[in-house]
Amino acid sequence: MTAEERQRRTAAADELCATAYADLGGPDTGVALVAVGGYGRGELAPHSDLDVVLVHDDDLDLGELEEKLWYPLWDSGAKLDHAVRSLDQCIAAGEADLRVALGMLDARHLAGDPNLTLRLRTHMLGSWRREARQKLPGFHELVRSRHAITGELAHVSVPDLKEAEGGLRDATALKALVATWLVDVPHVDVERCRQALLDTRDVAHEIAGRASDRITPEMWGQMAGPLGLEDARAVQVHVRDLGRRLTHISRLTWHRVDQVIARPASLRGARKPDLVGIAPGLAVSSGEVVLAQGAKPEADPFLLLRAAAEAAERALPLSPATAARLLRACPELPTPWPAQARHLLVRLLSAGRPMLPVWETLEETRALQRILPEWDLIRSLPHASVIHRFTVDRHVVETCIEASELIRRVARPDVLMVAALLHDIGKCEVGDHSVEGEPIARAVAERIGFTAVEVDLVGMLVRWHLLLSETATTRDPDDPATVQLLLEHVPHPEALSLLVALTEADARAASPQAWTKWRASLVRHLAQRTYAAMLTGASDTEALTVEEPTVEVPAELLADPTRVHIEVDRHAEGASVTVMSRDRVGLLADAAAMFAVQKTSVNAAKVWTQDPIGISVWETDEQHLDPAVLRTRLESIVDGRLDARSRLARPRPGRLEPTVRVRPEASESATVLEIRMDDRPGVVYLVCAALASLGFSVRSAHVSTLGPQAVDVFYVIEADGSLPTDERADAAAYAVREALVRTVTLES
Repeated sequence: MTAEERQRRTAAADELCATAYADLGGPDTGVALVAVGGYGRGELAPHSDLDVVLVHDDDLDLGELEEKLWYPLWDSGAKLDHAVRSLDQCIAAGEADLRVALGMLDARHLAGDPNLTLRLRTHMLGSWRREARQKLPGFHELVRSRHAITGELAHVSVPDLKEAEGGLRDATALKALVATWLVDVPHVDVERCRQALLDTRDVAHEIAGRASDRITPEMWGQMAGPLGLEDARAVQVHVRDLGRRLTHISRLTWHRVDQVIARPASLRGARKPDLVGIAPGLAVSSGEVVLAQGAKPEADPFLLLRAAAEAAERALPLSPATAARLLRACPELPTPWPAQARHLLVRLLSAGRPMLPVWETLEETRALQRILPEWDLIRSLPHASVIHRFTVDRHVVETCIEASELIRRVARPDVLMVAALLHDIGKCEVGDHSVEGEPIARAVAERIGFTAVEVDLVGMLVRWHLLLSETATTRDPDDPATVQLLLEHVPHPEALSLLVALTEADARAASPQAWTKWRASLVRHLAQRTYAAMLTGASDTEALTVEEPTVEVPAELLADPTRVHIEVDRHAEGASVTVMSRDRVGLLADAAAMFAVQKTSVNAAKVWTQDPIGISVWETDEQHLDPAVLRTRLESIVDGRLDARSRLARPRPGRLEPTVRVRPEASESATVLEIRMDDRPGVVYLVCAALASLGFSVRSAHVSTLGPQAVDVFYVIEADGSLPTDERADAAAYAVREALVRTVTLES
């Protein structure tokens, strides 16, 4: 729906309200029907409410008018949000509730006494301006609280066109800030973005069939035609760019509001700029980094980067006007960059959270294209994985912010920060983004002046930035082949320390689920084993083999072959549960069933034998586990009193068909089965039971969940500890897949 169509819709609603008022013989003086909120601004969407207030003089008796007025509007099918208040009550409500006051700023006359509407508007605007310095801090806190809940329109996976940062509420908030006369905004730009977001919201309402402002993933493609855009990607870029622009304007405006409020009364109204020099060619004025008097950007190719680095390190905005002028005036940097330019870029990237608004200013003024032309490859690019909470470009910035907290752990923080900036640059391509991104990252690293050795290091980090996390969460860290895999791709301890830091920064930037305490412990354990192998020069299977631990077995367990012993060792990441019983095929399956029936999530399991006792250690996130309860569950399963399979089969449709792959490269001493399917309870039990039915033992299991998909890896050996043949390995994979498919079919 275009602006003209919205105007027609609003005009029809106005006529409906005015006619209803006239038909009831509403008085011409002392009473007014007023539109407020979104209706007051005339931005009615297909499913919008009519927000109206019947305002009257304090001493006026409305009789039955207030009751009868709403019935014609209800009968028309209009959605009505209404109130009846005296003029003094309206004023008092605005003084008591900031939200009410903001809605009243857009009061618009519909019917009755126009002078009463004018008095209401005049008083609300006058009060808003007089008390702005006192009210704006509270207003800003409301805005920040909303942003914390809804995220940014430009970057969250399911954006809210109205409530998100950079959405319609922020456009309205900017109008309210302008009404204070304390600050100004680029009106044309704000209104252009607001109208375009209103068009988008109207289409979203029509598709959803209700007043929902959230755009779900499946809606992007449906919105392309009505908005006149090519496809879902084009719609995302269009909407996110609107949100990006409004967010940038809003943040800068709020910063300027804060500066005005904090300014001492003695300096209010002063016209002379308060320039304070901070670096060659740069100064701070009104809390923003600007050009100093006498600056000559035409003779300083480093000034743009210096301005960005200084602003980020001082947690100050970079004036957009200054960034735009530097883009026009500064000479191009030579290729390769001088060391000074590269140093300034690293300073900017290492500034932490204050880097974000400076980076946004560089984007909005197109100055970033001068520094990093490749940025356009990922700008506003959505992530394919639901584990990511941001678009690709924002995720990269967040990775730099996280990496800035880790630079003291590495010997080459400059390499870490550039690798963090470039690690997902390949997501613009169709193939594996790590593979596609390596040559792009190498070209950038070479252009900004890194040596050949440093270019190789950046390229290695980009190519293998997922290696450590994926290996640690889906492989047995104590299997020699696991460490061998790291040694093949990570050349030396310095590279390993950089990879560990990049892995952590990347995961933290993705989402909280991507860097739990458990995942962090797995990555660090594998890194420590790899680091030790590098220092000792150990590379063969025998040198890397880890001996099984020896535990104390209770005497009563040795005396009675039917007994089960369970211990729970609580720690910061959850708990380790040790299960001991007389060794037999199927013991691990029964223990897995115990956890599944108990609804306890399992991260990993390690199994070995101290003749004649089978021992398994299970890692879980849960700390409050009672060993007596677990033992009772396990004994019931072993005795056949509890049928775990029937207990775990629940009607639920499967979204992802199970896949089972044999990974021969993952171990020389076991068959490794990799299973991908829906995340659901009981998978470990079903796999272990299927393998036990063929006489296999499971040496270890590793469970990893990202979004809706579980990636579970099982190290399978024969009952005598030998490596299964290829035929037996294929039989194991087939049996596991049949068990999982059969369960999914049953549940569906």
